[in-house]
This record gives sequence, C-alpha cells and structure tokens, in this order.
Amino acid sequence: MDLAQVRQLFESLKGKIQTPRDLEKLRQTFLGKKGYVTQLFKELRNATPEKRRELGKLINALREEIDEFIKLKGEELKRKELEEKLKAERLDITLPGDTVLPIGSKHPLSAVIEEITEIFKQMGFSVETGPEVEKEEYNFDMLNIPKYHPARDMQDTFYVNEKGYLLRTHTSPVQVRTLLKREPPVQIIAPGRVYRRDDDPTHSPMFFQVEGLVVNESVSFANMVFVLKVFLRKFFEKDVSVRFRPSYFPFTEPSAEVDIGCVICSGKGCRVCKGTGWLEVLGAGMVHPNVLSACGIDAEKFRGFAFGLGVDRFAMLKYRIDNIKLFYENDIRFLKQFVSL
Repeated sequence: MDLAQVRQLFESLKGKIQTPRDLEKLRQTFLGKKGYVTQLFKELRNATPEKRRELGKLINALREEIDEFIKLKGEELKRKELEEKLKAERLDITLPGDTVLPIGSKHPLSAVIEEITEIFKQMGFSVETGPEVEKEEYNFDMLNIPKYHPARDMQDTFYVNEKGYLLRTHTSPVQVRTLLKREPPVQIIAPGRVYRRDDDPTHSPMFFQVEGLVVNESVSFANMVFVLKVFLRKFFEKDVSVRFRPSYFPFTEPSAEVDIGCVICSGKGCRVCKGTGWLEVLGAGMVHPNVLSACGIDAEKFRGFAFGLGVDRFAMLKYRIDNIKLFYENDIRFLKQFVSL
C-alpha cells in the first residue's frame, strides 16, 4: 500500500472513532510495529537517495498528523467520558427525599425486656440498674452465699481480677445496692445483662435477667404468689397454670421454683416441656433475714420477697425459638421476622 492509499485509509477511518478502544486500534493500524506508516518507512530503503528524501518528508508529515489526531482525539474522548460520568452522578438537591426509608426494628430481647418492665411498672415497681462489673461482696457475700458455694468457683464465674471484681452472675447486687441507699418500703425490678460460664442451645455466657424485690413491714409469701401470677398472665396474654415447687437459694427462705403449664402444648406434654406439661420459668422466695441484716435493714421489723427470671427464656417461649444463640448471631434473616415489634 503506497503513501496515497495509506492517507486515504486514515481519512476514511478517523471519522469513525467513538471510544478509546477505537483510537488505540487506529494507532496500532498506522503506527504500530506492523502498521502502515511503519511499513512505508521500511520500504524507503528500496528507493533512490533523491526519492528517499522526498518520500521521507511526506511520510513523516503523515505520522505527525496521525500523532496529533490521536492526541487531540484522546483528550476529547476523556472529556466526553468525564462529562457523561458527572451527568450520571449528578445530585439534584431540589428533588424530594425518599418517603419510605428502610428502618430496623426492636431486637426481640429488647422488646421482651420492655414488655416485662412495663407490666411491673403497672403494678407499682420502679426500675433500678447497677454495674455489670461488680464486687464479690455485693454479688455473693451480702446475699448470704458462703465462700464454699460452687457458684463462686472459677468454672462458674468470670472473675476480672484478684481484687474481688467479677462480671455479675445475676442482677441481685442491684437489690443490695438499693437496700444500702434506701429505707423500706422498697418495690423494684432490676433488668440487665449477667454473665456465667455456660454455653449450649439453651444457655449463653451472657444473657439477660429481670429480678424483683419487695421489702416492707407486712409483705408475705401470698403477696409474692399474687404478683407473679398476675405477671405471668399478662405476659403470656392468657390464663396459665402456675405451681410453686420447694427449692433452695442462699438468699431466700423459704424458696421456690415457679412452673407454668407448657404454653407450647397447653400442658399435654411435648418436646419442649419434656412430656411433663410444665415449664420452669422463675425462681423466687422470701428474702433471707441475713440479707436484710447485711444491708442494714431490721430483719425483725421488715420482710421481703424476691424473684428472678431469664429474659432469654421468656423470649424463647413467646416466639417459639429453640436455640438461644439465634438472639446473639445478628442474622438479618432471623431479625427480619420481628420487624413489627
């Protein structure tokens, strides 16, 4: 292909360039190692000296023309690309905002804590809180839990240091702190996180508790039974069978485990209640005189009752959940089921 044909080809192709890729293809076609202009230079060796000088100038002029076109066209394509990008990313701040925004929902445990708290508030209880890193004195000693009690062992309790600080194993220290700063009558609940060395489908190393305390001059076991029955009926939104079984807790005497008729099978017997028709949901009892005395309360004048429940257990029963770990894995597929809470 001679010089005139190469120029004619270039003129016919340059108007068809639309993209950087087209431009690069044009460069390779004319100026690449095997390009037409490169071949013209190679063919100069066969020309006479006079002809070589004349053709050399013409070929150089064509190469410079093609170089200049590629340079200018490249800048033009870059500007065009930038303009299109800016146009696509343009933000019109005068447009109205989205009317429907994606929102989260209450975590099922938060919803259950709020529901439990509201029920007890309606019965005249106030809410008290306390530190999660607690003194051994408040977590064990003042609750009549002896030094040899297995709950104080390293395999059951998370100790923070050797100075007697630990992650509280229950919210009972809040009760102690309240009695130390307030004279009876006292009627409180203490919701919050607690920690124990326990980990299986129905237990978590960190979980939530709500404990309650009532102390005055005339409180009785019958008062406690009434309060808990009212609470259970309101929470499960139906009449539930309730029974109190004798039990033992160092900080209450007498003590009881509280069972309800299985809300899954209505007491007929199922896998959840292990065929018994009953579910254990609470621990309760009359406050031990030693606890009152340790808090500076006259145990001859005042009496009290206390109770404690696991929020996670109540949430599992309410929402028919069989693995406690689902509450803490933050799986969006699980949490979306509670968007209406």
